[in-house]
Amino acid sequence: MPDEFLHDPRIAYFSMEIALRSEIPTYSGGLGVLAGDTLRSAADLDFPMVAVSLVSRAGYFRQGIDADGRQVEAPAPWRPEDWARPLSAKIAVEIERRPVWVGAWLYVVEGQRGGRAPVLLLDTQYAENDPRDREITHYLYGGDDAYRLKQEIVLGIGGTRLLRALGFEIRAYHMNEGHSALLGLEILRRYRYPAHELQSGESPYDLPRVRARCRFTTHTPLDAGHDQFAYELVERLFGDDESDGYVDLPMLKRLAGEDSLNMTRLALNLSEYVNGVAERHAETSRKMYPGYHVHAITNGVHPFTWVAEGFRTLYDQYLPGWCHEPERLARAADRIPVEALEAAHESAKRALIARIAAEHGRTFDPERPILGFARRMTAYKRPDLLFSDLDRLRAIAARQPFQIVLAGKAHPRDQRGKELIAELVRAARTLGDAVPTVFLADYDLRISQLMTAGADVWLNTPLPPLEASGTSGMKAALNGVPSLSVLDGWWVEGCLEGVTGWAIGEPGGAGDAPALYAKLENVVLPLYYARRTDPSGWRRVMQGAITKNGAYFNTHRMMRRYAAEAYQR
Repeated sequence: MPDEFLHDPRIAYFSMEIALRSEIPTYSGGLGVLAGDTLRSAADLDFPMVAVSLVSRAGYFRQGIDADGRQVEAPAPWRPEDWARPLSAKIAVEIERRPVWVGAWLYVVEGQRGGRAPVLLLDTQYAENDPRDREITHYLYGGDDAYRLKQEIVLGIGGTRLLRALGFEIRAYHMNEGHSALLGLEILRRYRYPAHELQSGESPYDLPRVRARCRFTTHTPLDAGHDQFAYELVERLFGDDESDGYVDLPMLKRLAGEDSLNMTRLALNLSEYVNGVAERHAETSRKMYPGYHVHAITNGVHPFTWVAEGFRTLYDQYLPGWCHEPERLARAADRIPVEALEAAHESAKRALIARIAAEHGRTFDPERPILGFARRMTAYKRPDLLFSDLDRLRAIAARQPFQIVLAGKAHPRDQRGKELIAELVRAARTLGDAVPTVFLADYDLRISQLMTAGADVWLNTPLPPLEASGTSGMKAALNGVPSLSVLDGWWVEGCLEGVTGWAIGEPGGAGDAPALYAKLENVVLPLYYARRTDPSGWRRVMQGAITKNGAYFNTHRMMRRYAAEAYQR
């Protein structure tokens, strides 16, 4: 391990997935993209952090769409040696009463001002391991419950041990979602009282000291989204050797739940600081977990990564230093000529149209607005809401033409998510030329950047209160693209009606299809087409997206909040 990373105490940031770059498919969606943006901001700010994740050699999957509109999954393997370098240190964890050796690859995130953030990608593909254990770190979110629990043992316990073996001094451990909560058990083992000091009935562990070292960010308001494992499985995989980092079962049940090992509950009970990822999400989490103090730090996106080239050039010219202090974007309306903003957007839009033509052979009209929608394809995201009434869509488009571009992957085991993709493709074919609509396959960082910068309006339609935060609209805002979204997640904070975009429905409501159609037909499209005679209205919304949302909803601001409120405790 390079000495430069061992000089100062660091925050250890644990995440099952991290989106480092499109060529490294160690992520599946928003959780991984947030983790990648967090590390990019840490490098930009020269903030002392080290990330721990899995190497996921087999990647997530490559997405194709067959003739019937169904998602087709293909392997997405990658070669760690092409992008990272192996570290010599290895440690062992016990799984099913046999040692599993864990090593790591070092990937370094380079910041805009020379800062560097190390990422450890844990690996078990070693000859000294049993063949059954060599693939534990291969498949992101793959396999059955036993496979997942093995991964989480490697991530939490193995990652914590490896940091120590490499010589890192850790100030605090930050769990990005509950997958890594077992790290708390490893820290408990370190802070066990000597048996002769204990009085009858006292806990053998220094719980306050463990809690002082741990931070936990919860991301999902869905109970089904939290990992839970049967204790029968836990006992089979953990064994009964407490010296290897596993606490006794009665203690584990007190910390993680009597009925099953609930990773979220374990993280909550072992963390001094807990936060949700938006103000609304923190409120929802407090109701889900009464008795726990859940703070709110709203997510952000990494400024430089998500700003299209044309906008980077403008920001560099008129707002120098914006990469380090994105709050300077609040001055964009005063500093950057609106004609230059429009030209930068037109360039981004042409790049998106070119991608659409290359993949689908369809020519989108640059004079017509493009609605963009790209999310993980699952039921609560409601990607089908826009297509609830195709006749209404045709009628709106007959008077005020528009185009639609869609993207997103469904988890291989999410059958409803796969059905939704097929429904979207069928709707696109049914609409034909009346409302030109395409679905871009194999959604990744590159496609996301193209879409969020090249669309004219960003659409988001989750079922409240199930959107924890959402970040795609933040990416769009950095490029002057306003959102048309249901009031949930970050948009509750970011929506200034008619200034940064528009709300679908009323606060606390579901935001149904009629409300979406009404806002699109009566407000959004008329303002867009008014550009032909009076462009000032649309220009103000573009400026508002940048100055009000882009300047605030970024990971630089987010990281500074974590540093001040979570890490300095």
